[in-house]
Amino acid sequence: MGTPFLPPRIGSIEDPLRLAVLISGGGSGLSSLLRFQAKEPRSHRTVLVLADSEEAGGLEHGRKSGIESKGIPVPTEHPISERRLAHEEIVERNLQSSGAELIVLSGYMRILTPSFVEKWKGRIVNVHPSLLPEFPGAHAHRDVLSAGVTMTGCTVHLVDEGVDSGPILAQREVPVMPDDDEASLQERVKLVEHVLYPEVIDLLCTGQISL
Repeated sequence: MGTPFLPPRIGSIEDPLRLAVLISGGGSGLSSLLRFQAKEPRSHRTVLVLADSEEAGGLEHGRKSGIESKGIPVPTEHPISERRLAHEEIVERNLQSSGAELIVLSGYMRILTPSFVEKWKGRIVNVHPSLLPEFPGAHAHRDVLSAGVTMTGCTVHLVDEGVDSGPILAQREVPVMPDDDEASLQERVKLVEHVLYPEVIDLLCTGQISL
């Protein structure tokens, strides 16, 4: 819906695509991406880490890697109805000043507004802990367990104006065990996310995934 998806330019080892990673918590996905990038020369590099809280533990992963990393809390001086857009304006300024070319959402818990997505459409990627279109939203593991299914997984997808509704780039299955609770299922899915997400980002940045 809305504007078309415009892919990022194709990166190269000589001129890597500039990534901005947006997080909300401990940043385990960010850490896995940084390890992937450090293992050998890649066609992308992380130039900015942004969190929606100054207390987000994941910021330390970026700082230890020498990457500009900052928490941008929602500005409370604005009326509630204006805070979301005001927050995104600050995020956008940081993205522009860093020269970011692709936004990687990694455990980022804020829903981006359609106006923000429109500016970046085709250049925002997310990983979701279910096999979309099944179980979208913030409580995927709870919903998977409630539904009694025996297979879940994770999905890497482009972000559109909806919630977890953008084009799917890749998926990987994870079995649901009979004794799983939300915590155990989350941890097992995370292990798969941490392998799949950097691989798909790499394919996207090298033009091996067509939109």
